[in-house]
Amino acid sequence: MSLVRLLILIVLLPVASLRAESPAEQAVLAAIKSPEPTVVHLWAPWCSNCQAELKTGGWTKIINENPQVKFYFVSVWNDGQDGRAMLNKFGIAAQPNVTILGDPGPRRGENKIKQFADLPLSWIPTTWIYKGGDLRYALNYGEVRFPVLQQFLADSQSEWSHKGEPSIE
Repeated sequence: MSLVRLLILIVLLPVASLRAESPAEQAVLAAIKSPEPTVVHLWAPWCSNCQAELKTGGWTKIINENPQVKFYFVSVWNDGQDGRAMLNKFGIAAQPNVTILGDPGPRRGENKIKQFADLPLSWIPTTWIYKGGDLRYALNYGEVRFPVLQQFLADSQSEWSHKGEPSIE
């Protein structure tokens, strides 16, 4: 191996490892390929907006009313903790269609993740709806309104085809 190739390898190896996917992210990336809708909810137990969502009971209701949908609660910016204790308080953790994960990243500082599952992450709560590997809806800034989330889940079941509709001319 030439010296130049060795130097390139030495420089690129640390850069490639800077964006290694966490086990939580790997699990989500595999799950969103499902043909059924998958909801990815990025949150943290210390976040007042996330707590407000839980207190309304909306998450519990929507999870119970949509047993065919897989819900992934991923605690981020929480120093690796998954927040399971708080989700238990609201009857979410024991649901068969819920998976709870914790991203290992820190809450603050330069090492705080700014991207998850190839999408930017700048605020929590953040909620994404996938079907068949496609992102159908992204609610990136704030609390979910559960009737809207329910409508998005229903809309995600469609094929989104406009074949046969008149064109706009």
